Amino acid sequence: MITFELRNIPFSPPDITDEEIAEVIQAMKSGWITTGPRTKLFEQKIAEYIGVKKAVCLNSATAVMELTLRILDIGAGDEVITTAYTYTASASVIHHVGAKIVLVDVAPNSFEMDYSKLADAITEKTKAIISVDIAGKMCDYDAIYKVVESKRELFRANNELQSLFNRVIVISDAAHAFGAERQGAKCGKVADFTCFSFHAVKNLTTAEGGAVVWSRDIGLDDDWLYKQFMLYSLHGQSKDALAKTQKGAWEYDIVYPAYKCNMTDILAGFGLIQLSRYNGLLERRRQIIEMYDRALLPFGIKSLQHYGEDFNSTGHLYLARIPGIGEAERNEIISKMAEVGIACNVHYKPLPMFTAYKELGFDIKDYPNAYRQYENEITLPLHTLLSDEDVEYVCKSLKRAVSEVLNSSEDMKQVG
Repeated sequence: MITFELRNIPFSPPDITDEEIAEVIQAMKSGWITTGPRTKLFEQKIAEYIGVKKAVCLNSATAVMELTLRILDIGAGDEVITTAYTYTASASVIHHVGAKIVLVDVAPNSFEMDYSKLADAITEKTKAIISVDIAGKMCDYDAIYKVVESKRELFRANNELQSLFNRVIVISDAAHAFGAERQGAKCGKVADFTCFSFHAVKNLTTAEGGAVVWSRDIGLDDDWLYKQFMLYSLHGQSKDALAKTQKGAWEYDIVYPAYKCNMTDILAGFGLIQLSRYNGLLERRRQIIEMYDRALLPFGIKSLQHYGEDFNSTGHLYLARIPGIGEAERNEIISKMAEVGIACNVHYKPLPMFTAYKELGFDIKDYPNAYRQYENEITLPLHTLLSDEDVEYVCKSLKRAVSEVLNSSEDMKQVG
């Protein structure tokens, strides 16, 4: 029984200090508020943090994923594989470019794609795999590349850039995973292309924003590739706004009828301060996860393992699963948590359950493992504004809610 006062615990508010506010004010006072020096510096700092040569910052992870597909010239007649257990952005970008979405179920009792089924999904039309580093934990990229290599003979390149890879290209949807590590390698140095999100609820936020990096040494011209992202994200304009402001340098060309999804210096300034604080933010998330684990795992609640001998997650989400319950009971628990001031969430409702994907021909019956992961999953609040007392309150509240729902279900069975 909870004996202390009710608390108000939001799900994932941003951790903003006076430093971020001061930097945004400085950007606004500088007279340069769109893409400019702060955005370029943020890109440089991201590349240094990960240990790669270049980074590109745009207005969302969705934008960087879509432009990656477009620059690779993946489109109509091609297929791209992703997991059924993800947010829509991982798959919608495939649809945007005109390619066919191919969904693979997760493995039993796992949030990761079933790699044993991945090989069967690869055909001569497959151009890329969009893996998902859910909750901030990197996928098993060794398993992914092993499958990709086993199917190399099926790959049919459409252009010179695809020919450099000469195999299915691996694009990581690492929206949750900026700063994660696996087997000593930082996220961003493993997949061919890695796409990050800096949305408001992410560990490192710019309010809205995203970045892409590439790492594997296969002969890519980094400067050329960077320029392609600049062209595609700024209407195909041969000069960005900063370059055009140089005296006498107004002249420009439109080399491709492209898109508009650049990052602004206001947001980049926000991100620069967040990045300077980031290691401390990750450490606090780890502390909170360890508190949750100590309180909830002995109670019988299952959770994604964020830390191990050869991997470190970013601790973006605390995915809890309640054994022995279904959707109705899970939703009742979430309602009970809301009654005591705690905002919870669900990550994720599998894509085949949504109208848009049903209309594309997907059926959740074909993804039974994804459904089983979803039906009893509850995502608990996990952010750096939580106090130890808040975490204790969440744990006690969840135990109480689960017990009440399970006892109620048992009573109903006996009545029946």
